[in-house]
Amino acid sequence: MTLRDEAVRAVFERLRGANLEFSRTQPGDSGRRQPVHTVYGGAHLFKADIASRLGSLALRALEDYAPIPADLAAAVEDFRADFEDGYGNRPDAEEDGHAEAAAREMAVGLASGSLPAFIGIRIKPFTEELKARSLRTLDLFLTALVREAGGRLPENFVVTLPKVTIPEQVAALADLFDLLEPALGLPQGTLRLEIMIETPQSILRLPSLPVAGRGRCVAAHFGTYDYTAACNITAEHQSMTHPVCDFAKHMMQVAYAGTGLWLSDGATNVLPVPPHRGSDLTAAQIAENRAVVHRAWRLHAEHVRHSLVGGFYQGWDLHPAQLVTRYAALYAFFLEGLDAASDRLRNFVQKAAQATLVGEVFDDAATGQGLLNYFLRAVNCGAITEEEALERSGLTLAELRGRSFVRILERRRDAHDLAVVAERQDEDLISLEEMKRRLRKDGLIK
Repeated sequence: MTLRDEAVRAVFERLRGANLEFSRTQPGDSGRRQPVHTVYGGAHLFKADIASRLGSLALRALEDYAPIPADLAAAVEDFRADFEDGYGNRPDAEEDGHAEAAAREMAVGLASGSLPAFIGIRIKPFTEELKARSLRTLDLFLTALVREAGGRLPENFVVTLPKVTIPEQVAALADLFDLLEPALGLPQGTLRLEIMIETPQSILRLPSLPVAGRGRCVAAHFGTYDYTAACNITAEHQSMTHPVCDFAKHMMQVAYAGTGLWLSDGATNVLPVPPHRGSDLTAAQIAENRAVVHRAWRLHAEHVRHSLVGGFYQGWDLHPAQLVTRYAALYAFFLEGLDAASDRLRNFVQKAAQATLVGEVFDDAATGQGLLNYFLRAVNCGAITEEEALERSGLTLAELRGRSFVRILERRRDAHDLAVVAERQDEDLISLEEMKRRLRKDGLIK
């Protein structure tokens, strides 16, 4: 080797620092279950039993417009009490009252166990005009919630910061969390935030935004309609499938790959709401209601599928009846390709393991990881059970939960090596016994 050891060590030491920093900032998928959707609802309408109420409304919509056996009462996974677009601008006294009332309802839901698995609030943006109002709402809400809930927060509670344009806005929220936690008696690091990517300016600053949160940022949500409006897209063409949205979301995927941040798509704003109400509708009105709801369902299902194909496994819902198509689209996406994916992954693991064992280069691990991701996401949304995933894929529970195709190959190679060693040891023992038998036969030993 022509390079001096000291020079190589110096280079490797610098590389080690960079590698460790990369591993720190991009630890990969956390392994926690990500919700498949987030329901945003006006904070003034928030109630302790919001999840079961929305699930019941979803079930009623299913029975009215597509009656099949189902149970969607527990379908709401994630809810934000919204003090922004879904709430609007109101007098300060009114918003103060709603902030405390929503907090009390959340505390009741926490005590009764009726809250969804993930929950939080969306405050107003940290613009110059709204930052003071936003902070006041946050302070009032958290103070009331901690007081009413006996000093604790719901599990997976998060604060959503909308219309982020610069990292300093995220940093400011993290700084406020630093002040609020000791004041409220909460352990340091309890408060978490998620950012909304809905301005062109934020696209240019994507990598720096979660960094400004100093470890408190857990997710990034895409805001379809603010973003398209800011890109001068006319209302007629504002849609989740518009090319400018696909560009922005792909930029999010590039910027946040390996960071562990959850990514969420936006919402379909054409709602499955029947135009005619009442119990004495004519046949024509009933038919029109059905057509309107089905048309909105079809659009929502198309949008959900577009998100799934693009690698976004969470999205927003704005109406209870959208839960019907959210889960229908999710289950169809995963179940329709389950047989093929099962065969491919089982064969792929075998092929890859064999190539590794005989010393050949297997350079398509990314395909194996993609197949593994398919099963992980299918289990996550409930399309299949963990037991079904194990049966169909041929993986062990540890391999599935390990979430890494490369580690699966390493473990199987190690297991094979141990088996070979054990087999050779057995052969050596057999050889020794055979030698003793022959020596006894020849009378050389007893």
